[in-house]
Amino acid sequence: MKNICQIFYNIFFIPVLYVILVFISLFNKKVRTGISGRKRIFEELILNRLTLDLSKKTIWFHSSSLGEFEQAKPIIEKLKKETNVKIVVSFFSPSGYENSKKYPYADIITYLPFDSKWRAKRFIEIISPSMAVFMRYDIWPNHIWALKKKNIPCLLVDATMKRKSLRKLPLIKSFHKYLFEDFTKILTVSEEDADGFKSFKCQKVKIKVVGDTRFDRVYSRSLASRKSKIINKELLKGSKVLVAGSTWPQDEDVVIPSFLKLLKFDKNAVMIIAPHEPTLLHLEKLEHEFSGQASFIRLSNINNYANEKIIIVDSIGVLSILYNYADAAFIGGSFKINVHNVLEAAVYGIPVLFGPKIENSQEATKLLQAGGGIMVNDKKMFYRILRRLFSDENLMKDFGKRSFEFVHKNVGTTDRIIKEIFNP
Repeated sequence: MKNICQIFYNIFFIPVLYVILVFISLFNKKVRTGISGRKRIFEELILNRLTLDLSKKTIWFHSSSLGEFEQAKPIIEKLKKETNVKIVVSFFSPSGYENSKKYPYADIITYLPFDSKWRAKRFIEIISPSMAVFMRYDIWPNHIWALKKKNIPCLLVDATMKRKSLRKLPLIKSFHKYLFEDFTKILTVSEEDADGFKSFKCQKVKIKVVGDTRFDRVYSRSLASRKSKIINKELLKGSKVLVAGSTWPQDEDVVIPSFLKLLKFDKNAVMIIAPHEPTLLHLEKLEHEFSGQASFIRLSNINNYANEKIIIVDSIGVLSILYNYADAAFIGGSFKINVHNVLEAAVYGIPVLFGPKIENSQEATKLLQAGGGIMVNDKKMFYRILRRLFSDENLMKDFGKRSFEFVHKNVGTTDRIIKEIFNP
């Protein structure tokens, strides 16, 4: 049965997928960049491999994109600081690769080749890893099978398996059963995820709950961000600050009217709003919305701050630092499709508000259960809860304390994963 799966995958699925990607690349710049970036992949890998000390253990980490790579970073950085290993990092998406090319803890950073049988075999031969670590869900069969043929240990880390995952559909489930059996270990985020993988009835693979490295990542970043001076804290002294992070128009339709209404009753309220896509058009739309209703300033002009009530974030990559200035936070995406990262805010020990679209996020659900998160269903409810929080300091501290405890009791996953890496 496994051979049939491999034949079907290589004869039917891979050629069709390649044709689709080439067609999409005619209209999509990101896909086009991904294809062109792989043209000289093996020549570049051979040259880069020559610079490595081949006597040292090489661990290969693969992430789909930037988000998954953030989860790999705590493991990589601890390995580099405490052991004598070489690190190869690969990405499927151009955004992950382009934004991580200068990552200092990796010895080689590359695209993952397109998942044909010969490319996967060539890739493994060149990088010659002692172990492979796949982050979260981005697993490519021919690369897994090439590792198995060479008896190279292969781990799936921060692994999740949703209850209604498409991977559990009848024919797809059979395919994934044989694929998961070629992993040495599957290290899951929760018991629920472990049970999900066990439902495939895989033989020999070790399935173990170790937790989620995102807790370690946000904790280490929070320590660093406390030293940041993006905004002089004296400027916001005496203010009660709401940070609305990674917002989409659907989120802003709820957050903005609620906050503007709050300003009529609370003159100390300030909002820092960070749109998920801070395009010029989006920034101007926000400014038009605030015009005549509340004073505002862009973050890039913060040195000219004169007690404006709204600070509009017009850059990317600073949100996790800005939560450090918050008394409460709203996490965007939760009125659109999927909530963004709630942990980046919760680590600072503040109440974390979000809309009803949180099915994608186990940590949002658990934060809600822990009493540090607050779900709001509409702008009326958002206003009511925000006003109550901003008028009751003890209530705000209670929610914040539970947020802080939720994050800190889950820190330590990195150590458990490294232990699994060195104890086959």
